Amino acid sequence: MMRQPLDRLRRIAAALAAALVVAILAALPAGARAELTIDITKGVVEPMPVAVTDFFGATPQEQQIGQQISNVIAANLERSGLFRPIDKRSFIQTPDQLRAGPRFADWRVVNAQALVIGGVQAQPDGRLRVEFRLFDVLAGQQMTGLAYFAQPDGWRRIAHIISDAIYKRITGEDGYFDTRVVYIAESGPANQRVKRLAIMDQDGENHRFLTDGRVLVLTPRFSPTAQEITYLSYFNNRPRVYLFNIDTGRQEVLGDFPGMTFAPRFSPDGNRVIMSLAQGGNTDIYTLDLRTRRQTQLTNHPGIDTAPSYSPDGSRIVFESDRGGTQQLYTMNADGSDVKRITFGQGRYATPVWSPRGDLIAFTRLFEGRFYIGVIRPDGTGERLLTEAFHVEGPTWAPNGRVLMYFKERPTGEGNRQRQARLFSIDLTGFNERQVVTPTDGSDPAWSPLIP
Repeated sequence: MMRQPLDRLRRIAAALAAALVVAILAALPAGARAELTIDITKGVVEPMPVAVTDFFGATPQEQQIGQQISNVIAANLERSGLFRPIDKRSFIQTPDQLRAGPRFADWRVVNAQALVIGGVQAQPDGRLRVEFRLFDVLAGQQMTGLAYFAQPDGWRRIAHIISDAIYKRITGEDGYFDTRVVYIAESGPANQRVKRLAIMDQDGENHRFLTDGRVLVLTPRFSPTAQEITYLSYFNNRPRVYLFNIDTGRQEVLGDFPGMTFAPRFSPDGNRVIMSLAQGGNTDIYTLDLRTRRQTQLTNHPGIDTAPSYSPDGSRIVFESDRGGTQQLYTMNADGSDVKRITFGQGRYATPVWSPRGDLIAFTRLFEGRFYIGVIRPDGTGERLLTEAFHVEGPTWAPNGRVLMYFKERPTGEGNRQRQARLFSIDLTGFNERQVVTPTDGSDPAWSPLIP
């Protein structure tokens, strides 16, 4: 079972970096902590019953925000597949009564194992103070508690940060709720698809379009800072790579790259991007230094080498190649040495992406007319297929390396001449697949790191 102690200073630093002031309300010493945990390394996990109460507020506005925060926390935990929020109508204690502390017997009656309570209070300077406490109901003791200060329109992000704190305290793993997803929003008939760059929170909220659809955009990628995106676009029918700053909306042309089919991926330090380029009739892998714009060629083979992705420490690269006669996955050192083939299964393997944890590589596999999303260890062992469909592609990792997002496409309409594309997520057990609702069709998702 994987457990990690509560690192209070790390949470404070992370919240301060996000311009939120964090204060520790209470935490038990390590020796007195409850043993309320979830082992997320199992193949199938029975969801933990958790009571997420409406956060107390003294005014109608505070009460409304408190209820909204509670709803977002409950929805985040439920979507993870590890928690089962209990119906609020069964709660015996009210938010006002909980201010004096939980009556644990009342929560055992509704079969809650974990209890989340909190409060919202407007401050004289216009900010909100939001606090929460997490309790182990069976042990009758508090597990953690934090307070946050933010502007009123920042309540949703606070809910995501609280969700991450709960997830980490109970599972021992970092959360992934305070993140964003960029993807390609698609609309229109199959032969005249309009593709726009769009961004949203990981739960589909705060959705907005970043481009207007006048030019084709493809395969967005996040930088390690979560503030910049690379994406591929076509300018005068030539592939062009852009850098897009999410906060400022500023776009910068990285360069024109004839023969490129995927946008580059960032190196873990954010100083380089790695990409495949077709030059002189050969498709090989290159890096581009973002400061000097200097290109370095890493592979030199008659086969097609493409879709490279760095390991989280930057020491290794995974890519796809047909150099062995069929499309398979290979790894190599960051300087292009020590090339090793890691897949030997039937069919074709493509779009490899290294997990942020470093322990797995996600991929797309095509076999006998069906597409699969799977994972494999970097040494080529332990291949597992998580989901399959008529067309499923483009895996991207949540920052904790426990959840994948991708898109599924299926033919629709008369004679199956149209297409429908939807975003989905799934955890590593393969049992918790869920659609991510978007305003239009969606493809090519990219999951951000935790928001700084």
